[in-house]
Amino acid sequence: MDPIADLLSTIKNAMAARKEHVSVRYSKIKAEICGILKLKSIISDFEIREEGTHKYIDITVDITGTNLHLKRISKPGRRVYLKAKEIKAPLSGLGFLIVSTPKGIVTGAQAKKFGFGGEVICEVW
Repeated sequence: MDPIADLLSTIKNAMAARKEHVSVRYSKIKAEICGILKLKSIISDFEIREEGTHKYIDITVDITGTNLHLKRISKPGRRVYLKAKEIKAPLSGLGFLIVSTPKGIVTGAQAKKFGFGGEVICEVW
């Protein structure tokens, strides 16, 4: 299973079920994606919890926004890469992309500003 798709579907399902707290296994990429989602006010907060030898990300979901679109673009079987000039915000600027660049995981607008292309992880609107 794709761990990033699991993170996105967990957040989306928590919002639909009006569940405020969810937990997923930790990875550096998931933590960076959660940081971007927190900056864009998609989730309220997240923290990294260590339990024995395993780490988890505890996510506090903002349940007021129930109509959320989180879509995984680049999948393990089909990677999607865009150049900086090709990056466009979904829904005519109402949404945003999350892109993995040489500068780290950033939003599509930041990647375009830096002049870096990269792998499109997901789109949010």
